[in-house]
Amino acid sequence: MKSISKLKKDLDKWFSLYIRLRHSTNGLSQCFTCGKVDHYKRLQCGHFQSRRHHSTRWHEQNCEVQCVKCNMFSGSGEQWKFGLNLDAKYGSGTSRELEYLARQTVKRIRTEYESDISYYKACVKNLKTEKGIE
Repeated sequence: MKSISKLKKDLDKWFSLYIRLRHSTNGLSQCFTCGKVDHYKRLQCGHFQSRRHHSTRWHEQNCEVQCVKCNMFSGSGEQWKFGLNLDAKYGSGTSRELEYLARQTVKRIRTEYESDISYYKACVKNLKTEKGIE
């Protein structure tokens, strides 16, 4: 039986692939904060609210594709631009709602991890098939 930390790592992997593939075309995705286009394998799953907050870590509106520069080297993942872009994409107040959600305490149980892993694994498989990407 996998430990919770291994399940968390597995979920991170499949969720990240899903985020990077969901808006890709021919395997290419665009950085949400700077617009750089690159292959999804060279891009990252950026989080508006930090991954340390489990309540928003796997929240689809909290995560978008980011280049390594924006996600890792531009200080806090370009959070200001990220928030503005989230509000533009999902509606005014989205970033504020995610900030609120991030402060909520959530305790996930094993079956939730397992269920989400299965869900995102299937999503990734379907996206790759429908988009014809490896």
